[in-house]
Amino acid sequence: MNPQTFTLKNGLQVIFIDTKTFPTLTTLLLIGAGSRYENEKNNGIAHFFEHMAFKGSKKYKDSFVISSTVEGFGGVFNAFTSKDHTGYWIKATTEHFTTMIDVIADMIQKPKLLVEEIEREKGVIREEINMYEDMPARKVGDLFENLLYKGSPLGFDIAGTKDIVTKFTRQTFIDYINSLYHPNNAVLVIAGGLNGQKNYLKIIEEKFGSWQSGEKSTFVKITESQTKPQMLIKYKKTEQAHFTLGYRSFSFNDDRKYALNLLATILGGGMSSRLFIQVRERRGLCYYISSGGEFYHDCGSFVTQAGVTNDLEKVKEAVKTVLEEHEKIKTGVIGEKELLKAKEMIKGRLMLSMEDSMNIASFFGTKKILQNKILTPQEIIQKIEAVTANEIAMLAKEIFIPKNLNFALIGPFYSNDYNDLLKYQSFR
Repeated sequence: MNPQTFTLKNGLQVIFIDTKTFPTLTTLLLIGAGSRYENEKNNGIAHFFEHMAFKGSKKYKDSFVISSTVEGFGGVFNAFTSKDHTGYWIKATTEHFTTMIDVIADMIQKPKLLVEEIEREKGVIREEINMYEDMPARKVGDLFENLLYKGSPLGFDIAGTKDIVTKFTRQTFIDYINSLYHPNNAVLVIAGGLNGQKNYLKIIEEKFGSWQSGEKSTFVKITESQTKPQMLIKYKKTEQAHFTLGYRSFSFNDDRKYALNLLATILGGGMSSRLFIQVRERRGLCYYISSGGEFYHDCGSFVTQAGVTNDLEKVKEAVKTVLEEHEKIKTGVIGEKELLKAKEMIKGRLMLSMEDSMNIASFFGTKKILQNKILTPQEIIQKIEAVTANEIAMLAKEIFIPKNLNFALIGPFYSNDYNDLLKYQSFR
């Protein structure tokens, strides 16, 4: 898997990954824009515009024409918004590449942004926000970052709030597009059975060559200043209590992220992980539990999330068990077989994900748009293989610091119910 990169005159970076497999491909356009580039008045605009891009453009006049065009050649398409980038993608057979590029190029460069469509979509956005409120297993992650990055756009919900998004005007969208949607702030990835690329680059130049470059807006950087554990409890009548428990860590530019991925895998990376065995299998306290890292340009976190039996004392027992496992791994007792299993799991999951062209496009494109670098799966595996048990234990000691701990929960409880949680030895 040997990616080829090109840069158009206007700054648009293009990556081709030929998998030499089926004659299908994914076209993914990534923009260096997301909710962390917003402010209190336009929170939610990145996500809202992602919706509006599908509502009609100069050539494809409305959402029906866009969907009919893509589905008419058997393609699938969608988009997503994160905190630091936004993506638009179409997946189809290679024979329809020209149309795929034409649709995405027109949607992004020439959106209609009709006032009536904006007003209609406000109702859709409100219902999407309502849907997330009814999904505590998802919402608790937002709650955790609300707590971790309070007062910063990085702590805002990606979808915004119902009060804010209903105030957006057409000018709100225009100002947002002008601040971030430039070719020199974008990466276009083509991944799949390309058959030598044919004339793909020429087609891309024709469709994107007139896109005007511009100056990219910046985001507010995070200043870490936590001095004691923090807690945020959201009362909600749920059938299960969902919590996230995590610590501040570091950005995706830090090479310790490979050790952190192994730390997360050992603690909560599968059905044979320490937390799954201790919290679910041996105590029967939860249905799901997992650990992982979240990385941004300037900060990051290590998080464990679980859905626990809706009983106050059992939630506390689950939390205490998680903290105890954190303490154990800091001692450096990581067996050779356990470390090997964790490395093989990461390696296997990574290689299995490469069977899908969308995953391949995202793998290479995300690193390029965020870090301006390209690493192959083989290079990632080499970095994982080089991590030692001692490095993982040392990292655990650096991260699992009581004052940097944050705890968020959604369930039928109040903050006072968890005051004694901060008295656990592991929190001190």
